[in-house]
Amino acid sequence: MASYVVGSVSEMPPGTRRQVTAGGRDIAVFNVDGTFYALKNVCPHRGAQLSAGTVVGSLTAPCAGSYEYDESQMFVKCPWHGWEFDLATGQSYCEPERERVKPYAVTVERGAQLEREPGPYVAETVPIAVEDEYVVVKI
Repeated sequence: MASYVVGSVSEMPPGTRRQVTAGGRDIAVFNVDGTFYALKNVCPHRGAQLSAGTVVGSLTAPCAGSYEYDESQMFVKCPWHGWEFDLATGQSYCEPERERVKPYAVTVERGAQLEREPGPYVAETVPIAVEDEYVVVKI
């Protein structure tokens, strides 16, 4: 599984959605209250970019006239036809037997200096420190 840095956490505050390319794939990355999700950026219904969709929580109706909104299960709504896909699993509930979007694992990792093998030449160096966190998509 390859990993790709797609941006820093500071560039993607809560409420952000972003279209990125990683490993030749078009991916939608969402930050929902500090939790990151990544899905293939194409709705399987008609091909809309999910990164342009609206993020919503789960809405259920346990009985007529009663509605419950649940933010523990978040969805992205396709901007063209409103199909909803679970941000964590990519599952659609419009046609659950056949429609889903590929989810990708997302981690937040601290930046680090790379260790390298010394070469035959020596150049003047300047010490650096990495103090930011980065969002990494694993494909």
